[in-house]
Amino acid sequence: MSAPRVVSVAAASPAQRAGLRVNDELLAVDGRVPRDVIEYRLFVDEADPELEIRRGHEELTVHLRKGAGEVPGIEVSSALFDRVRTCDNHCEFCFIYQLPKGMRRSLYLKDDDYRLSFLYGNFTTLTRFTELDLERVLTEGLSPLFVSIHSTDPELRARMLRNPRGATSLRWLRALLDGGIEVHGQVVVCPGVNDADALETTLAGLVDEYADLTTVACVPLGVSDYTTEPSMRPHTVAEAAAVIDLVEQWQELCLVSLGRRLVYAADEYYLLAERPFPASEAYDGFPQHENGIGMARAFEAAFHGDVSAAHGVQPGFFSWVDGAPAAGYRAPRAPSAPAPTREERARAEHTPVAILTGEYGAVVLDPLVRDQDPPVRLIPVHNAFFGGNIAVTGLLTGADIARVLRDEPAGQRYLLPDVCLSEGRFLDGMTVADLPLPVEVIPSDGYSLRLALESPAGRSRPAAVAVALGASR
Repeated sequence: MSAPRVVSVAAASPAQRAGLRVNDELLAVDGRVPRDVIEYRLFVDEADPELEIRRGHEELTVHLRKGAGEVPGIEVSSALFDRVRTCDNHCEFCFIYQLPKGMRRSLYLKDDDYRLSFLYGNFTTLTRFTELDLERVLTEGLSPLFVSIHSTDPELRARMLRNPRGATSLRWLRALLDGGIEVHGQVVVCPGVNDADALETTLAGLVDEYADLTTVACVPLGVSDYTTEPSMRPHTVAEAAAVIDLVEQWQELCLVSLGRRLVYAADEYYLLAERPFPASEAYDGFPQHENGIGMARAFEAAFHGDVSAAHGVQPGFFSWVDGAPAAGYRAPRAPSAPAPTREERARAEHTPVAILTGEYGAVVLDPLVRDQDPPVRLIPVHNAFFGGNIAVTGLLTGADIARVLRDEPAGQRYLLPDVCLSEGRFLDGMTVADLPLPVEVIPSDGYSLRLALESPAGRSRPAAVAVALGASR
């Protein structure tokens, strides 16, 4: 275990009054060593906790004067203080195996840790889940969790995960549901593997055995140019249409038998099959919005001013837990831009505007901006970095955006959705400062885009939801 390091102390907080400093290492709370930020939050939630810290080479005891439930005002450097539970599956469809060499080391980490599922919405296969894990989840109420299902056929699931435990690990899903844990499922549909009749068997199995799942998302296989699996290929148009037809048939059956739709098809299927998206009401509040389910409709609604609609579940207590750092695509996107001056606003009124987006995002944005006055130009950016069928905005890299901008004129406003960035960096490590032309990074939701088009003041609004077809799985 490595002790978490304090990375910020809130002003006028119990932690600041007690003298805690940035870079202090947290060793224990009331004599207990927390394994992760979840336990840390539970321990410091009590009144007047006693912290053991390391400051340089000195170990100190710090008494926090606070009431039970009062936020101590500390942010720590990591979510897990012991070792992250890595994934020992070898799924042929895993996108991490399809990354090119030379990227940041953290991008190659495969986790299968239920704690990261709770904190950040990561999907876990449960193949490394144990009785002790189940006891903790049920005792502490770690809900919701997000589970990769892929197939309810034990033999097929084991084959897809390339792990014999894949045949039996869904027993933990049943135990979680029996314990009242909210669970959202996912099926990555691989053409010729778990689609067609196999997908129908899976959906039937879900309704029969796991009908108390909150939602199940059917998402398409992503294939980059770096895959080494010859059997992995993108969906054809006909295959995408078949997935939609099957999902919609089961939605009707579930509405009758369960009173809710249960299963949903990703937006990418509708784009690939060139079919209209279902109405917003068909997404039942967008509970798997960040997994690409209903993003287009949610973006459209927000663009037209509907900012009150729900946009997905809040995984675990990440939205309020004191001390939990952001991670992955939930990390802070980019520093907030300062509010523009009056001169900048006046100049922007007469400056041509262009929106940089992925190829899928351009299809969604086109009907929203084609009649804007003054005109707005879309710049679809082809993903040459990953290649294959990768066309979502969230996987765009600085290199691809820079390639497109080199052919663009200076003196225009170039809007870039912040979903491309994590802590100010693209996936390839580049930053906005490395691009050949200035860009305005705006929050990746429809309402923020509307504000940015009406006035550059919109660019300083904090992020709300993910851009249409922008989040990566």
